[in-house]
Amino acid sequence: MESSPLYTMRIRLIVLFGATLAVAMPSRGDPSGGVPGSRLRVVADGDRYRVEVLSDGQALLASPPEGLWSIAAGWRDGWPADWKHAQASDMERAGPWTILKGRLELPAGTWQLRDAYREEGRAIRCVRRFTWEGKGPSERATLSSRWQAAATRPQALLPGILYHGNPSGEASSRVPVFHGREGEEAIFEEHRYPVPFASIEWSHHGNLRGAALHSDPAPVPCGNLPDQWWSLGVTVQHERAELTLLSGPCASNGKRNVIKAVQSGFVPYGEAFLNVAPGTVIEKTFYLEAYPIAQEGSGFRRPLWTAIQRLQPFSLDGLPSFEEIVRAKYRFATSRWFESGDAAGFRKYPDRNVFVLGWCGQAAAPGYALQVLADGLGEPGAIAMAQKSLDFLSGSEFYEGGFHTWYDCDQKSWSRHEPLSQGQAMLNFARAIRVGRAAGRPTGRWEAFLKKASEFHAERILKGDWRPRSTDEAFFIAPLCESSRLFGSSACRDAAVKSAEHYAQRHVAMREPYWGGTLDASCEDKEGAYAAMQGFLAAYEQTGEERFLRWAEHACDVVLTYLVAWDIDLPPGRLRNHGFKTRGWTVVSPQNQHIDMYGVVMAPDIYRLGGILGRDDLKRLALVMFRSCGQLIDPYGSQGEQPQHTNYAQRGQVDDVFALRGGYAETWTVFWITAHFLNAAAQFQELGVPIWD
Repeated sequence: MESSPLYTMRIRLIVLFGATLAVAMPSRGDPSGGVPGSRLRVVADGDRYRVEVLSDGQALLASPPEGLWSIAAGWRDGWPADWKHAQASDMERAGPWTILKGRLELPAGTWQLRDAYREEGRAIRCVRRFTWEGKGPSERATLSSRWQAAATRPQALLPGILYHGNPSGEASSRVPVFHGREGEEAIFEEHRYPVPFASIEWSHHGNLRGAALHSDPAPVPCGNLPDQWWSLGVTVQHERAELTLLSGPCASNGKRNVIKAVQSGFVPYGEAFLNVAPGTVIEKTFYLEAYPIAQEGSGFRRPLWTAIQRLQPFSLDGLPSFEEIVRAKYRFATSRWFESGDAAGFRKYPDRNVFVLGWCGQAAAPGYALQVLADGLGEPGAIAMAQKSLDFLSGSEFYEGGFHTWYDCDQKSWSRHEPLSQGQAMLNFARAIRVGRAAGRPTGRWEAFLKKASEFHAERILKGDWRPRSTDEAFFIAPLCESSRLFGSSACRDAAVKSAEHYAQRHVAMREPYWGGTLDASCEDKEGAYAAMQGFLAAYEQTGEERFLRWAEHACDVVLTYLVAWDIDLPPGRLRNHGFKTRGWTVVSPQNQHIDMYGVVMAPDIYRLGGILGRDDLKRLALVMFRSCGQLIDPYGSQGEQPQHTNYAQRGQVDDVFALRGGYAETWTVFWITAHFLNAAAQFQELGVPIWD
């Protein structure tokens, strides 16, 4: 049969029945929703072959009509030029592999070309092989892999980089932007991707469809630049979206040869071509995926889990233990303890006597965490610090927008009032009250403060004109749910439900992706997605309504697009010297493109969601997130906030872009880096995780 004309014309045409229903309501324990895999079809056009990727019997991705392979033979005006194309002229089978071959004749020599395809899981794997045969080098060359979809105005999601165009961050001019218009290009270095795929969703004859190009990230051989990697992204041309891999060139926001290397925007990144010596073989492995989508804004979810299942970032080998991390962080926390008169608490900075509730300070978090961890630590003094700190912080002054979040011990004054910091602090108090009540501790001052704050924000949220600026106020949902249980408040419950419904309406379709959860970037971010996930999960546990659980799953998947799901190869430097493993860390936002240990904050909720859904993969990821983020702790128990996995630095001026990757900013040691480890460890202990083993 393999040599029959029918087989030559069409390979494995399989129709996928019932896929839409499965996507609409994924079965618990199966993040793919049970949707069948993509299928490969090779179509003969005379003596040439083209490739299609099928979903539900429809070809959603295809090789370009000009050829299966495209190579730029020159470089002009700062971009690949003199593109040449080649069609496949031979096909054969080798076990599970379908192999296509071709050649591209150039004046300086010949490119021998070979693709090997096989169905692997839910995707089509391809190993693309370029061999240069010439008398001299192929200079200023660019290799590619291009896959097209008949998509007009596609919505693109590039993990950690681009979320349906980054509409909230666009006004800043500091983030990548993509509208899906003809001529737009969004192409970035592979090592920038926490999860290495580019995905699009679009409407196809009234139905939603999706496609993704996955990559095995790697430096490209024969690169003209130091540390030159393949680049991955999406472009639009002639009413067709193109998922593409290039051998180095990058583009964004209408500019070519630029990368997002500083917080304020983009810097030049040119001359990313190849100089290929005769006899050189270059191979690139990628994966193609096409699939139906039932609900707008969900097109990224299947490739996310295809990638996670392929990359298997679950290993705990070589990572510090829970106990090692907790003891180190407790040791460091005591170095931030400060008492002066009635004031007592944990300082945000090493050299300023300032207590800060929420966000980067997290002064209230140990008030809960130390109550839970004290016995395991063997530190009875931890309880006294928890009591004293919350007793003092309970005196935070209220104003017309809630309560202040900064206390200056030297000036003896309260100030500032970020909404998200208030929500986070309220949740810390709620947890502390629950644990303290059970232990018979004096929680009266804590309860008076939380009750007043909860009533204030519940009343504010229940007003008809409540319209929060961003997803940041989703951090109120969980503490309002807790307050409803602690104080029997129906107003707190109603406000939590209203808020969760509001954020689902705004964000689940991804027309306005989750955003605004960081205070130093006004754009899409993982903190905003996490605020929604935490809130939806709390609303589900409060009400038992399935809709909140489904929204929590969606927000969790957005969170996980920021999670580094592979160990990025790093250049020589301190991170590599430490054997630093990037899996489990998280990219901050499309604006702040370093990684941080915020994964520890989210990990207990991801673990809890995994338990509710019967998803061991989520629970295993959560454990990796906590323990991996415990790397780089020094003998004092301190860590810096900003490892640099890509060409990015959190500063305004860059002299050498190739000196950035692999860097580590360790001097920014605000207290959240310590408090959240203790906070998360306490939650894991309450969830039954044996953190002291």
